[in-house]
Amino acid sequence: MPRTDAVLADRRLVAAAGRLGRPLVKAAVVAAQQRARAGTIAPEEVAGAALAHLAELGPPRRVINATGVLLHTNLGRAPLSPSAARAVAAAAGATDVEFDLRTGTRGRRGRGALAALAAAVPGAEAVHIVNNNAAALVLAATALAAGREIVVSRGELVEIGDGFRIPDLLVSTGARLREVGTTNRTHLADYAAAIGPDTGFVLKVHPSNFRVEGFTGTVEVRELATLGVPVVADIGSGLLEREPLLPDEPDAATALRSGAALVTASGDKLLGGPQAGLLLGRRDLVERLRRHPLARALRVGKLTLAALEATLRDPAPPVTAALHADPQVLAKRAGALAATLRAAGVPATAVATRAAVGGGGAPGVTLPSGAVRLPAALAGPLRTAEPAVVGRVEDDGLLLDLRAVLPEEDAEIAAAVTALAAGRGHAAPAGTGGPGDPGGSAGLGARRKANRAAGPDGSGGLAGPDGSVGPEGPEGPEGADGADSASGANGRGGGMPGAHPQEYGGTAG
Repeated sequence: MPRTDAVLADRRLVAAAGRLGRPLVKAAVVAAQQRARAGTIAPEEVAGAALAHLAELGPPRRVINATGVLLHTNLGRAPLSPSAARAVAAAAGATDVEFDLRTGTRGRRGRGALAALAAAVPGAEAVHIVNNNAAALVLAATALAAGREIVVSRGELVEIGDGFRIPDLLVSTGARLREVGTTNRTHLADYAAAIGPDTGFVLKVHPSNFRVEGFTGTVEVRELATLGVPVVADIGSGLLEREPLLPDEPDAATALRSGAALVTASGDKLLGGPQAGLLLGRRDLVERLRRHPLARALRVGKLTLAALEATLRDPAPPVTAALHADPQVLAKRAGALAATLRAAGVPATAVATRAAVGGGGAPGVTLPSGAVRLPAALAGPLRTAEPAVVGRVEDDGLLLDLRAVLPEEDAEIAAAVTALAAGRGHAAPAGTGGPGDPGGSAGLGARRKANRAAGPDGSGGLAGPDGSVGPEGPEGPEGADGADSASGANGRGGGMPGAHPQEYGGTAG
């Protein structure tokens, strides 16, 4: 058995200790030694096993999203705009988040973000911000319907990811559910028959992570608003106004004009900002929510407020730019990138493909895109390159879809691919690579095993023991309304049905 101090002298573990601290690295080495004593690994594998464990503990790493999913749940959903990133940096120190610099007295917390949200949706009498959309719905149910009934269609009792379900969330608040209609069809008369003196509100949930087609029927907000009780519309994906490219996605402005008393939405989806829950609607209802004791527990921090305000004032966050990217421009970029890689001796081809919105928005909708096709064996090494490049494996090839890739990132992709193909490897720092890459990328030949399937049930997340991965594994514990967790064949894989069936069920990578 190698001595502990000898293992800790490994240069990779020394580098990891510089990032994670020596006590954590030593504990990983001791645990690996115990595995070796038990016979589960060979003594010479102790350092590698320790590194594999430490890789799971490292800080988040930058990733170039070439999956073709604009809002990839496992990759953090919406990337922040440069202005939002600058706002976060400015707010990292002391800031006037709850202080009036003119008077020297306490000010309204997050007044800038609240003002920006109100300006973005003039039809809202008042607005409030909590830490995610599920929290917004829980706050509404607690403040408006605890001990009372929430009337909701059976077809809208959805699961939002990682096993969290809307009915469970609502019941946890002390409200009672009055389910109406059926899975595929619900009528206005169903709601009307269920409404009584014990009704807190009618809930309208947009099923943003799946589609039901065929013999179906739903009741729109404008019809529900005629029933004489408040209507709470959970629009989920965060559109504040209509988006012509996504005609089936509801938006806050239209819901309010249609008579919704309260609208809840996400900040980190189609809005393109940080994770946040947005509440917009009638002044009296928003004030009840704002003054409820639970609101304090759901309060957002200063960094979220700064990022959200900057996003709301930004004319085109990255998600919006990616959504509206010109397919011809994407094709030209793919052609140029493929030509650069071929000149470096890498077999690369520009191909037309389809991208998906993802992240609990526009289920079934795909967008024309351009991609570069590479050997599938590059998938694993690119995921552990610096920066990491995550694509999708399709038809035994690796596709790097450019719709969600910033134009300035094309050169970084080219550098990472050519370095790997040449055997140089732009390795991730020790202690931050994936579990399948304890020493960083070591060239194409050493990573041939990285592309095995993540598992028959679609599990595997963003890294398996051998470095394998599908572009979208099961959703993480945050559990906000992701489409990416609802479309595997067994209900556990992630992704958008019909867009990339091989990958988004979690069986490729």
